[in-house]
Amino acid sequence: MKFRYTVKKDDGDKIHNIICSSGFFREDEIDIAKELAEETYEKGQKEGYSFVFLEDKEHLAGYTCYGEIPCTIGSYDLYWIAVDNSKRNSGIGKKLLLETERMIAKKNGRKIYIETSNKELYKPTQQFYINNGYKVEVILKDFYNINDDKIIYSKEVSVLDIDKTKQL
Repeated sequence: MKFRYTVKKDDGDKIHNIICSSGFFREDEIDIAKELAEETYEKGQKEGYSFVFLEDKEHLAGYTCYGEIPCTIGSYDLYWIAVDNSKRNSGIGKKLLLETERMIAKKNGRKIYIETSNKELYKPTQQFYINNGYKVEVILKDFYNINDDKIIYSKEVSVLDIDKTKQL
């Protein structure tokens, strides 16, 4: 498996398939994930979205999409992290998350924010973030819908911490 950081022409379709395979997202969310990759391919990373892809030969096993939060200094959003359902629970999500943290730290990022729903379906996602050192910053009640709160997690990163992790 190897990491890739540039968006290819067919990544939008591959991302669409990965997001659909998860069973976690609505159709409008799936469309947005695909559009971000297609827009970045067409216009380049100047649009503010960066990607980390993890491939097994030509098969896309998973990806992340992240970007610096406008009007902040060193704060980043992790917009998407998704793993092909056939590859879930194999450590790919953790590898993608660690590589994304490393890339953000290299860009002098200092803090990463991730949001998710509090619905029962997302309990494994919530636990994944906690297991990887993210802490709950805030819960916004009824954000997505009635009884569907938004949980925002955060984690501080630094080049020194990332370099230590890489040496282990």
